[in-house]
Amino acid sequence: MRTDVLGEPWLAETIPLGHDDEGPVVATLVSCRAAEPTGRAVLHVHGFADYFFQTEYAAWWLERGYDFYAIDLRKYGRSLLPGQTANHVTDLRAYDADLDAAWQRITARDGHEHVVASAHSTGGLTLPLWLHRRRPRELAGVVLNSPWLDLQGSLLVRTLGSLVLKELGRHRPLHEIRRDVSGVYARSLHRDHEGEWDFDLAWKPIESFAVHAGWLRAVRHGHARLQRGLDVPAPVLVLSSDRSAFPREMVEDVHETDVVLEVPQIRRWATAIGSRVTYVAVAGARHDVVLSRQPAREQVYRELERWWAAYVDDPTA
Repeated sequence: MRTDVLGEPWLAETIPLGHDDEGPVVATLVSCRAAEPTGRAVLHVHGFADYFFQTEYAAWWLERGYDFYAIDLRKYGRSLLPGQTANHVTDLRAYDADLDAAWQRITARDGHEHVVASAHSTGGLTLPLWLHRRRPRELAGVVLNSPWLDLQGSLLVRTLGSLVLKELGRHRPLHEIRRDVSGVYARSLHRDHEGEWDFDLAWKPIESFAVHAGWLRAVRHGHARLQRGLDVPAPVLVLSSDRSAFPREMVEDVHETDVVLEVPQIRRWATAIGSRVTYVAVAGARHDVVLSRQPAREQVYRELERWWAAYVDDPTA
C-alpha cells in the first residue's frame, strides 16, 4: 500500500496480473476507509479514457459507512505502463482477472460482506457482464452511471460497422479507428478549461485516446451478450442524462447533455441487465452524471439516496 496520487487518506495498491504480448500487466486498487467499520464497501469501475478521481462521489458513500474502492483496470490511469497500448484489450473477459482480484481483496481479505458495484460508461458494460458470470455472494446492489450498452449511430451503421469490425478486429486488432474527437467534453469538465474538476490529462486526455479495432470488436461482443439479457443478481440503478447532443463547439448543451453516448440506447437496454432495474434520467446531467453542474448533480444524489434507501440499505428489500 502507498499513498495515492489523490493524497491522504487515499491509498493505492498495485495488483500484478502476469504478462500479455506487451509485457507485464497490472491493475491498481485505490481505497479510502469510512470513519467506522461497517462491513460495507463500494467497488467502482471507470470508463474509457478515464481513471478514478471522482472523490465527491466517493464521499457520498463514505458518509454512509461504506469503505470506497476504485479500480484502475489494466492499461488505464495508474495502471498504464510504458510501452503499453492505452486502454486496449481484445476481449472484455480479460478484465475478469482485474475484477476477481479486486473483489477478493475487498471481501476475503478486508472482510466486507455487503458490496455495492459501481461503474461508468464502458465500465458500465464490463462490470455487469462480470457480475452475470461471477454472481458474487456479497453483491448488495449495482449503480451504473451512463453505461455504454450499444454502438452509437443508426441501425444500418451499427450492423455494417459490426460486420467490418468482426473481421478487422480479428486480423488487425491494433488498426486505429479514425475518430474526429472535438475535445469539448473533457474541456467542459477540467478546471483549466471550462469545468470545475481536476484530473490528470495524461490519463484522461482532452482528445481521448486512440480506439483500435480489436478493442471495439470486444466491446461489440459485449453489447451483443448484454442485449441477449443478463441476470445480475442484485438491485440495479441506471442513471443517465435526459438527452444527448453532439455539438462540435463549446456551447451550453455540452454542459447539460450526454455528448458521448445516445441516451435512448441506455434507456432501451437498461432492463437487459437484470430483473430489478431502476432507470432514472436526470435533466441537465452530463455523460458522467456525478460530474454534472448544479443543480443536476444534486438531483443525481437525491435519486441515488432514494434508490439506496429503498433497495440496498433496507435489509428487507
